[in-house]
Amino acid sequence: MKKHTLIAEPGSNAFTLTRTFDAPRELVFKTMTDPKLIPQWWGPKDYTTVVATMDVRPGGGWRFVQKGPDGSEYGFFGFFHQIEAPSRVVQTFEFEGMPGHVLMETMILEERDGKTLFTDISVFQTVEDRDGMIASGMEHGFSDSMEQLEALIEAARVAR
Repeated sequence: MKKHTLIAEPGSNAFTLTRTFDAPRELVFKTMTDPKLIPQWWGPKDYTTVVATMDVRPGGGWRFVQKGPDGSEYGFFGFFHQIEAPSRVVQTFEFEGMPGHVLMETMILEERDGKTLFTDISVFQTVEDRDGMIASGMEHGFSDSMEQLEALIEAARVAR
C-alpha cells in the first residue's frame, strides 16, 4: 500500500511528495541528514548507495552513487542552500546521466502530535524535466526510500 502522496499538476514544473512518519521530527531530520545512515535508506531497495561526499551546511555539497543489481552505476549530486535543523533542507539535485537538468528541492519536516509530516517540493527548470523525472520511475525509488527510512527511524526509536 502506498503511504505517500504525489501531487503533480498538469502543466506545472513542480511536484510535491508527502509522507507521515511515526516519530519526532528531530529523529527524522537526523536520519535524513546523517551521511552514515544514507546508504541504509536512499534509493530503490535493490540498489546500493555510496555517499561519496556530504557536507550538510549551507554551501556544502553532496554526491551519492547508486549501483544497480546489474552492476550499472548512477551518480547524483547537489548543493545545500539552506539547513534549518530540524525543520527544513533546501538543496539542488542533479542526475549525472542528464547534466544541466537541475531541480531545486525543499524538504520540510513538521511535527504533528508526535509524528512528522515530511513534504518534499521539487521545482524543475521546465515542465518537460518534471514529467521526465516522473516517467523515469522516480516515484518507485521514492517509495522504496521512504519505506527503508521508516524502518530505520523505527529501529532508532525503539532503541532509545
